[in-house]
Amino acid sequence: MPIYEYRCGSCGFEKEYLQKVNDAPVAACPACGSDAYAKLISAAGFQLKGSGWYATDFKNGQKPKSAPNTEAPAAAKSETAAPVSPPTPAAGAACPASTTD
Repeated sequence: MPIYEYRCGSCGFEKEYLQKVNDAPVAACPACGSDAYAKLISAAGFQLKGSGWYATDFKNGQKPKSAPNTEAPAAAKSETAAPVSPPTPAAGAACPASTTD
């Protein structure tokens, strides 16, 4: 639904309204009650709700990939990944694997 801006010619009060395209314009100023309340010409504003294509494909700001390259990411991951070393025990702590009975 579009968001329309209105301004009162008498008191200068401004407000935005979320209206359907075919809704009648707001006629009276809610602040002073004047009939000089007019719709402003401004950039189109609208709200997208639900789980449509905009939320699933473009909401994160990234462009969709045209052709996935399966070889490059796998090679890049194996070359850049650091080897994982096991955690070292605290100083003075006995290692259960190295004790002898």
